[in-house]
Amino acid sequence: MPETSSLSRRLAAEAVGTAFLLMAVVGPGIMGRSLAPHDDALTLLADSIATGGALAVLILIFMKISGAHFNPAVTLAMALDKSLPRQEALPYIVVQCRAAGAGVAAAHLMFGEPPLSLSHHARTGAAQWWSEGVATFGLLTVIFACVRQRLAALPFAVAAYITAAYWFTGSTSFANPAVTLARGFSDSFAGIRPADVAPFVLAQIAGALAATGFARWLFMPETKEDIRKDGGR
Repeated sequence: MPETSSLSRRLAAEAVGTAFLLMAVVGPGIMGRSLAPHDDALTLLADSIATGGALAVLILIFMKISGAHFNPAVTLAMALDKSLPRQEALPYIVVQCRAAGAGVAAAHLMFGEPPLSLSHHARTGAAQWWSEGVATFGLLTVIFACVRQRLAALPFAVAAYITAAYWFTGSTSFANPAVTLARGFSDSFAGIRPADVAPFVLAQIAGALAATGFARWLFMPETKEDIRKDGGR
């Protein structure tokens, strides 16, 4: 949970963290395509490792300032869970979305590309949308589990989950509305057509809401009556 700090400092942490997250998502895709233009598996491997490594570091350094959400779905879930004041959710989300676009532009410029370019990478269909719902549900469940059980390994658990989810989901696990929106402006390996963004975001929100409800039940303190019903002593 974040320590007490001004809203401006928390928003700054969210902005910098989200921007660097997008650099870690988009940059390796451009690098991978330049080094191995015909090997999508190698490019995806580079992307997943870079994203996971960056996430672990970014969460570690910003967690005690802003909570290190870098993700509107996480912010929404934390607001519903009352872990974040609800009036602060909108500023968080606005900053995350703007910073995600800045991160894409920064990544493009590092490789001599135009700052923003509309993606032509088609990502659509029921399997992709289901993947995004599952990916986001899993991400939020990992976060809630670590927070409720006060596990210090939260940064590494989230990083490990996202690295794995790149490979076990058909969508390569965006699991983040800000990331999804920003990747619509990257005509790179990591991109997504703007026309495909809305269903991804809706699936992510649905997954986040489902995870929030599940976590409330799963991590609710058990009463003696609950234990008796389960046959405990």
